[in-house]
Amino acid sequence: MSEHPMDHIPIRKLRFDFDEVEGGNPLWSRTNPDFSMFINAFGVHVPYFERFLINVMRRYRDEIDSERIKEDVRGIIGQEAHHSINFLAWNKVLNDRYPGLAKIEGQAKQFFESTFSEKSKKFTIGFTAGYETFTFLGGMIILDRYDEYMADADPTIRALWVWHQVEEVEHGAVAFEFYKAFYPDDEWYRRFMVAFAFVHLGVESAKAYHHMMRIEGYYQQPRKALDAWKFGVSFLWDTGCAALPVMSKKYHPREYLESNPLANAWRKFYAMGNDPHALHALDVDNMLAADNN
Repeated sequence: MSEHPMDHIPIRKLRFDFDEVEGGNPLWSRTNPDFSMFINAFGVHVPYFERFLINVMRRYRDEIDSERIKEDVRGIIGQEAHHSINFLAWNKVLNDRYPGLAKIEGQAKQFFESTFSEKSKKFTIGFTAGYETFTFLGGMIILDRYDEYMADADPTIRALWVWHQVEEVEHGAVAFEFYKAFYPDDEWYRRFMVAFAFVHLGVESAKAYHHMMRIEGYYQQPRKALDAWKFGVSFLWDTGCAALPVMSKKYHPREYLESNPLANAWRKFYAMGNDPHALHALDVDNMLAADNN
């Protein structure tokens, strides 16, 4: 266990069995079904961004002098590779429920592949840093609001998202430092790419969210649809507000990181050899209790 969560990024080779999802229900959070649908929608394009990040960092990492950053790059590539594998498998489950999702997923795949092959070095590195800003901030928000979002949830998908968010926090500084290694003084471009990434992820998540809401019959119940959209907009609003310090020239993710009890407990739970592929509510309670002792 390292003293700082962003030191010596570990690669955890997890594979989740989505056949274990209770009732095969994609609205896996009984605490907040709208959260589970929104995060499913966000997750549709996540594995394609993760592949994009891996390709960008592999292309340019040898141009960096810092051995520490190179070590961190190896860590984030390893973590994101395993994220991508699991989210692609979860997307297959979601495609069975939502017939229009395959088209949205295909568009995400095409976008990131064409961006990697056609855009400039500065754009691809900047976009990677901008996008990772929100996976890092989103990780902290979701872990901080665990009770509000998924206290009562399917054990497999709860475990998937807790693991994912813990690791997004762990490697939250790498893309930022990768950008700074190439463009240390270009703060305006970095800020622009943060804003660009926020708009992109918001639009793409909304497209998938809208489709899921339609299939789930939300639009047949106007109040239910309105509440769902209020949740999605409020989540994006909170994430955007959390990103305001990112625009400061003094910002650095390592200093912005706030300790989270669930993240700390999960890391110790994993390090002690426990199985993290399914987290029941009692597992989480015991995990947190053990960390407090």
